[in-house]
Amino acid sequence: MNVNSFLRCATPDAWLAAVPSNLPVLLVDHANCEKKAASTALNLIYRYVDKPDLMMQLSKLAREELRHFEQVLALLASREIEYRHVSPARYAGGLRDGVRTFEPARLVDTLIVCAIVEARSCERFQMLLAVLDDELAGFYASLLKSEERHFNVYLKMARTYGGSEIDARIEHFLDLDKQLILEPDTDFRFHSGPPG
Repeated sequence: MNVNSFLRCATPDAWLAAVPSNLPVLLVDHANCEKKAASTALNLIYRYVDKPDLMMQLSKLAREELRHFEQVLALLASREIEYRHVSPARYAGGLRDGVRTFEPARLVDTLIVCAIVEARSCERFQMLLAVLDDELAGFYASLLKSEERHFNVYLKMARTYGGSEIDARIEHFLDLDKQLILEPDTDFRFHSGPPG
């Protein structure tokens, strides 16, 4: 599935306009996002040991996310940008707040959230190509294929385990994504809303 037809809204132009003046924090936060994505995949592997297909797919995905993390770290080092702690965006936490706490709903909702985060990342990678220098634009273009594959892996797994209510749950989280992406944010982050 195409990520742009899946998501309910595009990234606001105001977020994209803020990228050049916030490039160091964008790269640092992107590194954090890749690290968190790998951690989420590993947590699911530990939690759902009764699902061998899920574990196999997520093991590969976690390795790819860690490779992306290494690549962003290398870019930071080459540009003499310090990798440091930055507070997370509201975005991922806002999506996770909608995850139900009982099984198997918890697994299904987590997989949907992961699919949406991957889809939003792809959409942002595409937008960034227009405002970044050649090196960074080439890097983000190189990530698109694998990130779109991650989106499709998570969405397929969510549908595998989601049952009859899967479409309603996907709609619920897509609405949350739209709200979080369009609402202004005081801190610029990779998944933040427009500066407010």
